[in-house]
Amino acid sequence: MKLTVKEKVIVALLGVTVALGLTALVLTLVQVASILLPVDTKFGIVFDAGSSHTSLFVYQWPADKENDTGVVSQTLTCQVKGPGISSYTSDPAQAGESLRGCLQEALAAIPKAQQQRTPLFLGATAGMRLLSQKNSSQAGHIFAAVSDVLGRAPVAFRGAELLTGQDEGALGWITINYVLGLLVKYSFSGEWIRPPEGTLVGALDMGGASTQITFVPQGPIRDQSTQASFRLYGFEHRVYTHSYLCYGRDQALTRLLAKLVQNSTAPLVRHPCYHGGYVDTLSLAPLYESPCVRAAPRPGSPASLPVEGTGNPGACVSAIRELFNFSSCSGRQDCAFNGVYQPPVQGQFYAFSNFYYTFHFLNLTAGQPLAKVNATVWEFCQKPWKQVEASWPGQQPWLRDYCASGLYLLTLLLQGYGFSEETWPRIAFRKKAGGADIGWTLGYMLNLTNMVPAEAPAPGRAQSQAVWVAGVILVALTLVAVLAVAVAVAQLLWRRA
Repeated sequence: MKLTVKEKVIVALLGVTVALGLTALVLTLVQVASILLPVDTKFGIVFDAGSSHTSLFVYQWPADKENDTGVVSQTLTCQVKGPGISSYTSDPAQAGESLRGCLQEALAAIPKAQQQRTPLFLGATAGMRLLSQKNSSQAGHIFAAVSDVLGRAPVAFRGAELLTGQDEGALGWITINYVLGLLVKYSFSGEWIRPPEGTLVGALDMGGASTQITFVPQGPIRDQSTQASFRLYGFEHRVYTHSYLCYGRDQALTRLLAKLVQNSTAPLVRHPCYHGGYVDTLSLAPLYESPCVRAAPRPGSPASLPVEGTGNPGACVSAIRELFNFSSCSGRQDCAFNGVYQPPVQGQFYAFSNFYYTFHFLNLTAGQPLAKVNATVWEFCQKPWKQVEASWPGQQPWLRDYCASGLYLLTLLLQGYGFSEETWPRIAFRKKAGGADIGWTLGYMLNLTNMVPAEAPAPGRAQSQAVWVAGVILVALTLVAVLAVAVAVAQLLWRRA
């Protein structure tokens, strides 16, 4: 049976329709690229409650963490007004109230929709460690007051805790190597890779009440109590770290002054680390309140003593050396001081906090050789007090202590930690690196992101614009062809009827 012309047209239209439909289907399946849809940004807040002051840091990172560690950056920093929280023993409630100003700044920087999911943590360091040793009840009241204020904030408060010295040192090490890009790098091939381990830098932290040294030694760590281990970006890290309580800048200078008072036979304290011509009256009660000062006032001691500076750097160094027990490490290559195990220093180091502040004031953070550093500090110590006051106006009450601080840090680094003229150039004195303040808080936030479930971005599929346009046109033509076939079939059936 032969087909009529109209029937032939209908068959042709059906063929065209099928061809167009198949072509449109193929275009929806080929040249499709996988993409990742945008992910949320997460935030975290950390209070660093140090011995002399408290700082707040806000960090942010993408929710799709790489190898279980978020890519964290610093968003905000805020200095809390007033002293460290350990100073509020007589009024613990004020320790919590002092944090409100910076807390409000942090909340203003975080979208309200994100706040309930934002972790908040307060870490207290050596100041509160000392208070806990001296009076655990007072320390507990302060932590309770701080927790009460922070617990009422519209965020996920994780607690106010006392950090160990080992944690403080190890987390500072993580911070430095993270911001320098030494823990992980993004390759040109689009993969996260681990840089060579020999490029990792050590951390030298000088707080007000404690000091920490952390680095990767050349050989094995023989004292396991000085080893810290953690996992970042899918890789294991083991470092040597030790914290020396009472060897922070403020407590070391307090101990130095107490020793000079104890050794003084006259009703006058001659301080070799204070500039010649400096005169002051020293109240003895606050001096002996420090847990780091082991001695008690001599019977019949006056409530205060006059103090005068002699500006003698040689005598100052001799007095500072009495704060250390170097003889306990005599003849040992793996010992720092006070009998504490330490492998020989290895690699580059970043020195921050009071290391930086002291040498920055002395204009010694530009990589000057050790001989120049020594000469500069000694020359500064020998300047008359009136000249120092005139040259650095507005620097009170810290101005008198820069001589003692500079010589103390040199003694610690050289005779204590074992740096030499050869290894001195490996120390970089820095406050910031990679746009972030150096300290334990960023390292803590990096570890904290391991506890936040990684939210993998939703996978999607996309085509190039040209392929998409062609597909749309073919689908439209297919619909027109289907409509034409339907009309033709309807007319044919109608006429036959």
